[in-house]
Amino acid sequence: MAVIGPSGCGKTTFLHLLAGLLRPAGGTIRLMGQDLSELRGAALDRYRGRHIGLVFQQFHLMRALNVRGNLQLAAKLARCSVSNDDLDALCRRLGLDGLEHHKPSMLSQGQAQRVAIARALVHRPPIIMADEPTSALDDDNARQVIDLLKETAAAADAALLVVTHDQRVRGLLDSELELRAPA
Repeated sequence: MAVIGPSGCGKTTFLHLLAGLLRPAGGTIRLMGQDLSELRGAALDRYRGRHIGLVFQQFHLMRALNVRGNLQLAAKLARCSVSNDDLDALCRRLGLDGLEHHKPSMLSQGQAQRVAIARALVHRPPIIMADEPTSALDDDNARQVIDLLKETAAAADAALLVVTHDQRVRGLLDSELELRAPA
């Protein structure tokens, strides 16, 4: 699903609420049968680590770690065992093979974005959430990133939620929700 709307309409807030990064002022958010308001601290982190793969607008890669190290850290934090063969396959699938020992400062914007996507997928979550994954990309690379997210979500049998203001995403996902800025 794509959640599309102009800047400032609440798309990122919506995603952060669904991911349990923010708490709602009222009501409840239920994700995969779990009321997120019942979880606190480490329990919420564990839930997120098991069930949600997040691709943030800012990639937040660990600068001191290479690509492989960033992926291994994500797997460790999710308490997920990932073999070197699985990491190699994920890197190949995302066009990162040969870059595993590069640090983020050595990567292009598109490569860093693919590392951020790989990090979100390394623990095979049932839900993938991406915040503005095409915002810094040209038309061809934007289409490739959406296709890549769709393919990897389908291969993992995962749900995919993309929040964006990018009108190029319209029609590329199974369904859309349009948010509007408050009047």
